[in-house]
Amino acid sequence: MNMEAPVPIPLGERLPEQVVFDRRELSAILRLYGQMVAAGEWRDYGMSFGHEAAVFAVFRRTAEVPLYRIEKRPKLRGRQGMFAVVGAGGQVLRRGHELAAVLKVLESKLIRAVG
Repeated sequence: MNMEAPVPIPLGERLPEQVVFDRRELSAILRLYGQMVAAGEWRDYGMSFGHEAAVFAVFRRTAEVPLYRIEKRPKLRGRQGMFAVVGAGGQVLRRGHELAAVLKVLESKLIRAVG
């Protein structure tokens, strides 16, 4: 077992903050998730939080790769926007500054699933 010692942080520096979804953002994502589960499109989800991004991944089946990833990357706030929806192949389906606008790309799939 190779146990490496943690890297010391220089005096006066802080660890980067962990990126998370706030309550409003998570509520919007879970509302859409619930609608897609009710439509039979999605069955499972996973979340991960790191120093660069927060990711909400949705799955059709648990053992598969995610169908979509909803990402929050604060470092992109000033450029394309910190929110993105990424497809299974890694293609960015929509990116923007407002989560609601970014989630519309998935809401359009809900309309097709129900209709």
